[in-house]
Amino acid sequence: MADLKAGWLVVGNDGGRVGTIKDVGQNYLLTSTSGLGRSLYIPASAIANVGDEVVHLSVAHRDVAEMGWEHPPRNDDSLSSSPESDLHRHV
Repeated sequence: MADLKAGWLVVGNDGGRVGTIKDVGQNYLLTSTSGLGRSLYIPASAIANVGDEVVHLSVAHRDVAEMGWEHPPRNDDSLSSSPESDLHRHV
């Protein structure tokens, strides 16, 4: 992921243009989309390969809009409430 750069092209496994990289996170690419009109947070697990400043995804361009990637990834896997906060909750 560290080798990927802003401005590189992102394409689906069918060769369709998804967009360009805006930013690279630890486990995702923030991508501006060409046809969808919004940004996507593409998980690193969806990257099939990289070559010549082009990121190839493991999904087809036509399926990208239905992947739910318009939401930013969670920062961590911690619980939203801690056991200490549950002590003061009235049941």
